[in-house]
Amino acid sequence: MNVLARVARFLFWLLVLSWSTWLLRRALSWALRKAGVPAQAEAPGFQAVDASRSARLLVRDPICGMHVDQTLSIPYRDEGELLHFCSITCRDAYVVSTKKFAANA
Repeated sequence: MNVLARVARFLFWLLVLSWSTWLLRRALSWALRKAGVPAQAEAPGFQAVDASRSARLLVRDPICGMHVDQTLSIPYRDEGELLHFCSITCRDAYVVSTKKFAANA
């Protein structure tokens, strides 16, 4: 019974420690966020535009299915259709697979 009590006590203190760490991180995050906000941003109706958080168009790689920012993707035009790939490897795999398909047809 003594071992079981020690395990339960250990788990209890581990839970308390993790909860208090989470709470402390959340409080520090809130305090730092509050300190970094300019005074005019707290006024009602104020809308700040953050250029780094602007919307980006994501495109899907047809080979691996990964979503990539359109500006960072590797474009490839195939029979008038513009495809976007995450890497040169995926683009080459697509080219090889379409050549095999065309040869078998």
